[in-house]
Amino acid sequence: MVGAALEVAEEGLAAGEQPIGAVVVMGDEIVGRAYTQEATRRRRLVHADLLAMIEADEVLGWRRRPYPLRMAVNLEPCVMCLGAAMVLGVSEVYYALESPSDGGAGIAANWRPSPDMPSFAAPVMLGGVRREESRELFRRYCVSAPDSPMRRWAATLLS
Repeated sequence: MVGAALEVAEEGLAAGEQPIGAVVVMGDEIVGRAYTQEATRRRRLVHADLLAMIEADEVLGWRRRPYPLRMAVNLEPCVMCLGAAMVLGVSEVYYALESPSDGGAGIAANWRPSPDMPSFAAPVMLGGVRREESRELFRRYCVSAPDSPMRRWAATLLS
């Protein structure tokens, strides 16, 4: 699954975006896929994982899901995307590279759902899957992207 997210991240890099890609999977079917589109759309709330989850939600709607939803992304989801995953009902998130400044894995690990809303649970977060491949995408981004706050942020992921 993370391999598919890395492929989507490569598409994003080729489009001049940060190399962040995500896929949402139900069973063996990809029901959502996207790369971050901040540069293209000139907006902030267009993260790869959020866009992939919106696509999955549009495909699935309220219908009964015969399999749990899983998501793969090549960068640890931020807190916003973690919240969206909880609302959508994603049960597992696989990610490649940790994002120490804004990643949500620590929050997910300590989340305790309310007894009043037991379905509002944090997904199991599994990090480090194909980490070096993701780090290499960010290295390439840092070499090719013009100097900006986002490039400087991406450089922090390289160590």
